[in-house]
Amino acid sequence: MAEGMKSQPVRLYVRAKFVGFKGSKVNQYHHTSILRLEDVNSKEETEFYLGKRAAFIYKAKTLKNGSNFRVIWGKVVRAHGTNGAVRAKFRSNLPAKAMGANVRVMLYPSRV
Repeated sequence: MAEGMKSQPVRLYVRAKFVGFKGSKVNQYHHTSILRLEDVNSKEETEFYLGKRAAFIYKAKTLKNGSNFRVIWGKVVRAHGTNGAVRAKFRSNLPAKAMGANVRVMLYPSRV
């Protein structure tokens, strides 16, 4: 790079919204979350994100390991419907108060 030029920061994740849990008339599936990926609008586009890691990051009051932030990790497991939503399973279930919150879908591990 030329002297004095600034490089753009690289974002290794795609923004997503946690929109709810998988539902049914007879069962509650609180172990499967539905994420709405930004700029993904079809079932075919979700194929790339299957197997990617998802991170729900939240802030807590207590300082632990020098940080007030916590992370619940999960994995994108399959598409949900035809409009670009995906299902994800997290190590511990996401809290219901997190609905509408941001989730980061990392661009790793790569299957390419």
